[in-house]
Amino acid sequence: MLDIILYALGVMYTPGPVNTISLNSGIQKQNSILGFSFGVSIAMFALFSAISLIGETLMNDVFLQWTAILGAIYILWLAYKIFVSQVGKVELRPSQRVNLRDGLMLQLLNPKGITVALPIATVQFPSAGITDGYIFVWCAILALLAFGAPTLYYIAGRLIGEKINETRYLVVMNKLMAVLLLFVGLKIGLPPVIDLVY
Repeated sequence: MLDIILYALGVMYTPGPVNTISLNSGIQKQNSILGFSFGVSIAMFALFSAISLIGETLMNDVFLQWTAILGAIYILWLAYKIFVSQVGKVELRPSQRVNLRDGLMLQLLNPKGITVALPIATVQFPSAGITDGYIFVWCAILALLAFGAPTLYYIAGRLIGEKINETRYLVVMNKLMAVLLLFVGLKIGLPPVIDLVY
C-alpha cells in the first residue's frame, strides 16, 4: 500500500503543467486556487475509478505478473527520465484566475494524469488486493493527494516567490521524486521477476 502512495507522490508532485500553473498563481499572489485544485482532484478520481474498473475485469494472476513487470519497467524508466531531466526556469506570465473547470479539464487532458492512474489502477491495486468498493476508497485517497499537489505548489509560490524559480530547487525536487519512483519500481518489479526465475 505504501508503494501506491509513493508512486502517486513521485509522479503527482513533480513539476508539470498543473503544478507550474499553480506555482505561477502563487507567485502572482492570486487569492486562491482551491477550486482549481478541487478540479484536479475530481479529474484524478475519475481517471483512477474508470481505469480501475476496466482493469479489475481484465486481471488474472498471469496477466498481473507480466503487467507488474512491464509497469515496473515503465516506472523505472520514468524515474530515470525525471532524474536526468534538464530543469529550466519556470516561465512566468501574468495569469488569469484559475477555477474548478480549468483544473478538471487540464488534468483530464494532462498525460501526467494517465501516467499516474494507469500503473496504479491496473497493477498496484490488483496486486495489493484492492477490489470492489475498496477501489473507490483508494481512488478518493489518491484524489486527495492530487488535490495537495497544486495546492502545495501554490503555497510554495506564495511563500518563496521568485526564489523558487531558481533551477536548483527544481533539480533537487526532481532527484528526490526520481529516487521515490526507483524504490517503487523495484518493489513492484522484483517479486514477479523472482517468481519467474525460481
